[in-house]
Amino acid sequence: MNPGCYTAIVTPFVGDAVDETGLARLADFQIQNGISGILAVGTTGESPTLAWKEHHHVVETYARLSRGKCLCIAGAGSNNTREALSATREAAEAGVDAVLLVDPYYNGPSSLEIRNEYLKPVAAAFPDLTVIPYVIPGRTGAQLFPEDLALLYKSHPNVSTVKEATGNLDNMRRTRQCCGPDFTILSGDDGLTYEMMTDPDIAAAGVISVVSNIAPKAMVEMVDLLRAGKTDAAKTLADAISPLFGLVTVVTKEPTPYGEVVCRARNPLAIKTLMQLLGVPSGPCRSPLGKMSRAGLEKVVSIAKTVQTNNPEILTPLAEFFNVDIDTRLNDESLWEGLYYPSY
Repeated sequence: MNPGCYTAIVTPFVGDAVDETGLARLADFQIQNGISGILAVGTTGESPTLAWKEHHHVVETYARLSRGKCLCIAGAGSNNTREALSATREAAEAGVDAVLLVDPYYNGPSSLEIRNEYLKPVAAAFPDLTVIPYVIPGRTGAQLFPEDLALLYKSHPNVSTVKEATGNLDNMRRTRQCCGPDFTILSGDDGLTYEMMTDPDIAAAGVISVVSNIAPKAMVEMVDLLRAGKTDAAKTLADAISPLFGLVTVVTKEPTPYGEVVCRARNPLAIKTLMQLLGVPSGPCRSPLGKMSRAGLEKVVSIAKTVQTNNPEILTPLAEFFNVDIDTRLNDESLWEGLYYPSY
């Protein structure tokens, strides 16, 4: 894949149906702000809760909307190789540039099995399509190791990119060591992108971003500065954006009649909650994701207010494109209705 910033784009809903108008608006917003590509129906796009018919429709729509304007990656991963092959076939027919295959979750194959029984069949069946393994053991309970990734890259050159979300910098350095200088490493963690791109032993080429759903121009500029070697300017911009990185997982402690419990609002709940609050096409998450706690929503609003106060230019493109007054919306608690559970 080309270096750059790719958006793991949300799937907007109206009620429980895919928002067709929202798909087009979100794609246009990304394209107008210079995004390198759109990842359709990844985790942020709520792949676990889309029926396959919906999944293919969203992929086809984003592929059509991005054609000739930016690249399109389709989420096609599964814990079932037959499903991954079918999803990849549908994506290829839709004209995507690449597919993203998350490590098989729950049934937890070994790295050897992930290589031989999952990634290799897809890469072999679609040799002209870039196949991107997505390594995120914190969600899947499985992990493709750098050694197996390197063996796969050697036998199937279309497996030339990885989305690295282990959070383990040593694992990333090992990937570079095994796979060599021409292999593309994309950050799967917004908050680690600066470090991954400036560490010469990782030499990441960009990011597949969640935060770029609301701040695509700033994320694109940060990656471009890093690629140009302008690390000081990139660090200044990364620091300005950094509060938004806290939206990926929002952790709160909630009181119950039986004692305090930890509540983790995982992606895409917080980013979609903020998008709804700001008046951007999003809609709710599908069950079993639901709503945030009030304390969680307060954290989301605080994050957005911090950025808006200290660096309003970060969210200005969103305000202008969607014609919304961010300050007004962030300070109007009447807009919170329906966005959080009234009590734990």
